[in-house]
Amino acid sequence: MTGLASAFRALGATATALLAITAATTPLAQAHSEPKAPKEFVALRTVDPTIIQEMRYRTVHNFVGEPVDGYRRPLCIVTRPTAQALHRAQSKLLRQGYSLKVYDCYRPQRAVDHFVRWAKDLEDEAMKKEFYPQVDKSRLFEDGYIAEKSGHSRGSTVDLTIVKLPALPTRPYVPGERLVPCYAPRSERFPDNSVDMGTGFDCFDTLSHTDDPRIQGRQRANRQLLKSTLGAVGFVNLPEEWWHFTYKPEPFPDTFFDFPVAWRSVAGH
Repeated sequence: MTGLASAFRALGATATALLAITAATTPLAQAHSEPKAPKEFVALRTVDPTIIQEMRYRTVHNFVGEPVDGYRRPLCIVTRPTAQALHRAQSKLLRQGYSLKVYDCYRPQRAVDHFVRWAKDLEDEAMKKEFYPQVDKSRLFEDGYIAEKSGHSRGSTVDLTIVKLPALPTRPYVPGERLVPCYAPRSERFPDNSVDMGTGFDCFDTLSHTDDPRIQGRQRANRQLLKSTLGAVGFVNLPEEWWHFTYKPEPFPDTFFDFPVAWRSVAGH
């Protein structure tokens, strides 16, 4: 009986070891081993719940054509000073009958890596007709549309627009629907609920340059309203993209983070 008992004990030890290995490789264990955001990061919603969030990279309606790596939830995460500055800008706009709407905030490095892989795959042009109709995909790096690092990964950069209140919902994008160039007249391109900025978000075209002289009238006024409102609270615009702003001074000017966009990344902040 002693030999039989020893065999059972050995078998039990082996099973326990196998269970431990299995548990360590489960998604739950992997999730707990992932990096979390430093305490200086917050979910924007906890600072200003009135700012509209339409997180495009969590959906298939973006230039890649699929949800982007690292976006676990449709959630805007930024550094606390950035969130507080957005709150100040939002307060001004609300008094004028407008609201901010964010498309992207903190962006994990793994998402940037996804963009790079996509850009190198010259066969994948599923979303070209909407987002980069006049740009050869082989030039996306050279022309500056895609890079291996992004200021978004530092946590103080946001992509955003303005919506006239009361805000009408943006209809869902239907995968496979006919794509219209992002610089087409507003009545023809995808019906975003924002004010008319002359192009859609993430439009890879020189018309997206904030001060492009071809953008006039109401479109130019809308861009200037966004730029001046954000500039007054510490944001600097990227001249090539009317939607792209960075809060200065950045708490993390030289650090590119890779924690996922998820509530647990900022839990307790």
